[in-house]
Amino acid sequence: MTIENDVPQELFPTISIEKELQKSYLDYAMSVIVGRALPDVRDGLKPVHRRALFAMRELGVFYNRPYVKSARIVGDVIGKYHPHGDSAAYDTIVRMAQNFAMRYPLVDGQGNFGSLDGDSAAAMRYTEARMTRIDREIVADLEKETVDFVPNYDNSLSEPSVMPSKIPTLLVNGSSGIAVGMATNIPPHNLTEVIDGLIAMIDDPNITVHELMSIITGPDFPTGAQICGRAGIREAYETGRGVITMRALTHVEKSKGGKRESIIVTEIPYQQNKAHLVEKIAELVKDKRIEAISEVRDESDRHGLRIVLELKKDEIADVVINQLYTMTPMQKSFGIIFLAIVNNRPEVLNIKQILEHFILHRKVVIYRRTAFELRKAEEKAHILEGLNIAINNLDEVVKLIRGSKNPQEAKEGLISRFALSDIQAQTILDMRLQRLTGLERDKIASDYQEVLLEIEKLRGILASEILVMDIIKTEFLEIKETYGDERRTEIIDAVDEILPEDLIAPEDMVVTVTHSGYIKRNPVTLYRSQNRGGKGVTGVKNIEEDFVSDLYVASTLDTFLFFTNHGKVFWRKVYQLPLAGRTARGKAIVNLLHLAEGEKVAAILPVSSFEDEGMEKTIMMVTRQGRVKKTSLQEFNRPLKKGKRALTINEGDEIIAANILGGDDTILMVTRKGMSIHFHEGDVRTMGRTAAGVTGMRLDEDDYVVSANVVSTDNSILIITENGYGKRSPISEYRIQKRGGKGIFGIKSSERNGDVIAAKQVDDDEEIILIADSGKMIRMDLSTVRVIGRSTQGVRLINLDDAEKVVSMDSVAKDTSSDDDDEEVDGEE
Repeated sequence: MTIENDVPQELFPTISIEKELQKSYLDYAMSVIVGRALPDVRDGLKPVHRRALFAMRELGVFYNRPYVKSARIVGDVIGKYHPHGDSAAYDTIVRMAQNFAMRYPLVDGQGNFGSLDGDSAAAMRYTEARMTRIDREIVADLEKETVDFVPNYDNSLSEPSVMPSKIPTLLVNGSSGIAVGMATNIPPHNLTEVIDGLIAMIDDPNITVHELMSIITGPDFPTGAQICGRAGIREAYETGRGVITMRALTHVEKSKGGKRESIIVTEIPYQQNKAHLVEKIAELVKDKRIEAISEVRDESDRHGLRIVLELKKDEIADVVINQLYTMTPMQKSFGIIFLAIVNNRPEVLNIKQILEHFILHRKVVIYRRTAFELRKAEEKAHILEGLNIAINNLDEVVKLIRGSKNPQEAKEGLISRFALSDIQAQTILDMRLQRLTGLERDKIASDYQEVLLEIEKLRGILASEILVMDIIKTEFLEIKETYGDERRTEIIDAVDEILPEDLIAPEDMVVTVTHSGYIKRNPVTLYRSQNRGGKGVTGVKNIEEDFVSDLYVASTLDTFLFFTNHGKVFWRKVYQLPLAGRTARGKAIVNLLHLAEGEKVAAILPVSSFEDEGMEKTIMMVTRQGRVKKTSLQEFNRPLKKGKRALTINEGDEIIAANILGGDDTILMVTRKGMSIHFHEGDVRTMGRTAAGVTGMRLDEDDYVVSANVVSTDNSILIITENGYGKRSPISEYRIQKRGGKGIFGIKSSERNGDVIAAKQVDDDEEIILIADSGKMIRMDLSTVRVIGRSTQGVRLINLDDAEKVVSMDSVAKDTSSDDDDEEVDGEE
């Protein structure tokens, strides 16, 4: 009789072996990926590292406690949390103790834990270990319900699913691991730089990867050495994958006689075996592939690494060093893969995303820690309330307790008489007699008030994300202060490295900005040279109510600084400006910059170099409320993509002008009511980028500054009023005063003139354009406006209807072209 005849067929369903293998292998792969090989993006630890640290914490082997045998720690790790081989757990502990493998070791080992020569660690029964000081920041607040705990492998204990780490371990110690179908290889970084990067992200969540690279300059290996080139770092930081070149650090020493030289190797690339390196060099010398070396010695000791390569007489050290880089592990590549577990899924991340995930992790930890502390504080307050009631009714409480037959009856009596909770009544019954003394009674009342203040503070934190981010930032600064150190790995430029600017040919460009805020660039060659009096070519096609207000000639590699009325500065290279047709207006500046609502560009400054050339370059900023600030140009050499603070603006104030100073310039400020002040730039000291500035001019309550010019003595000042009147006066009429005064009249703000709308430094080779609120526009040659004294009333420049007002004035180069359609811009401009 066969089985098929006795057992129903439904008990033996048909299963596709292909599907079963696929499902089982995927389950195995995900177990390896999530549970063994890859680190978590939050605490930067693999499960075995996390379990080892947690087991040491539970054992109490902290950095200030005695060492314990490594075998005891390994036993706890594999017996309680990590049911795998003891050698795997011990190898993990050994690596965490090696200062040449971990940038910031997580285990303090005593005994033989291996060496840079590849020596194995002693057996775990011989070595001892304990946690390092930095580990306390990784396990901090673990007891305050800051992270979820999960059952261990046999459900007998629980372990944290992630550590509430204050240390961005994923970056500062790096990680490497091979999973199924994927691998991670994250280099270590400098803690100080990573913390600075995190703080920069808190201050500006829109910071770009390029801007982060100015803070986190690159990997920082525990063995030091050099990184050659920045292109691989930039690619890895932007995409999550990249390759960098590591080089050994060398220098040359001369012999006592000075006839021979020796190459001294003091640092080697990360993860390279020193003994193998020395053997490789010796083999090359023996095989005569490198003939210039006469002797190879390893003089390394406990003070540091030192490999001596003695050269033969008259050999050139630089040539030999290049040969060593080519033929030995003195130069190696490191393939960066920023792969980590994010929400139980493996993801390749760029450096900004890694920092974002860590900040989010810290926010969750702070919220959970605060909620835990609030609950404990409320429980304590509840108990203290009960004690206060008991103390205030002491005689009655004592009488009630003495009259009760047993503790349960006393508790019920207290609850009924004083409306106490069960825990309050029990606390009163458990209270010792010494707490009835005067001092103890006062202490209870004092403790209660302190707890109430603590509760208020904690509730405020939970209600305010700003306070949470401030706490995170403060903790980061404390970590940096306590554990931060200098970089060990030097980053040098690669000879053959190509940067973005290297692909841009230096070329002179004509950059034009229109009155309504459009910008473009064109090659200078587009504006062909013409004889004097030529008709010229069209630079921008005539568009109603718009015209070219500023024109600059700058190289493609020069920088334009855009200062906004909100006190921010933006940074664009000339080659990043739109290249438009000769007659096109270009692109609106508001579409080039990340401006906030109501924010507009107040000044544009072209800069060819941020370096001082014999004299410090500064920028003077002037605000509507009369404040001025002078800041070194070098402060603006790398603003963020989303803008950087150039001036701290008071409420209701805004920047109206910014100018580059030459070191011996004067500034003329003119107000709405016609007052003016002329002072030397030396009256304003150089201040930091975020300073608010100093008073440049004292204003009446209803007055504000409308213009500020850096002036030269051979020009004149033209002041325009809203009723269409203007006055052009020599600069010499405006005497130089000290800053901070009320100044002198530039023009009378009268019923005839109206208020001042603008003041500008001009000469006869310019024309001005006046625009009225009705849209009326007039363009006039300044040579027709004669220069008159400052004390005069001014002359009419434009005829207005009764309700019309002049709202804007700008100057342009004089138009000497004829009236042909293609002849609007003078050829000599």
